[in-house]
Amino acid sequence: MAAKQQKPRNAISREAIIGAGLLLFGVLLLPLAVFLVGKTVFGVYAGDGYMDFFSQLFAKLVDLDKAAWFLVLSPYLALQIARLAILGWRKTATM
Repeated sequence: MAAKQQKPRNAISREAIIGAGLLLFGVLLLPLAVFLVGKTVFGVYAGDGYMDFFSQLFAKLVDLDKAAWFLVLSPYLALQIARLAILGWRKTATM
């Protein structure tokens, strides 16, 4: 009986760790990648470099801007979409 209670708790903690890791990736590394790709494709950023870009992004996160939150949460959302696709693929493969 105790093993059945541990399994969901382990799954929840594993999912929380994955979510926190991907959120950290979305807050710290993804904006850097967006900045560098934008600089390469469009040229010099109009602001004062990466720190200005990051501070503007952080201000938009605090203001609950939907696009900024979508950017930060996109790694976790991509994982969930991939999981749903795999689940759908497995369900149709067994039919």
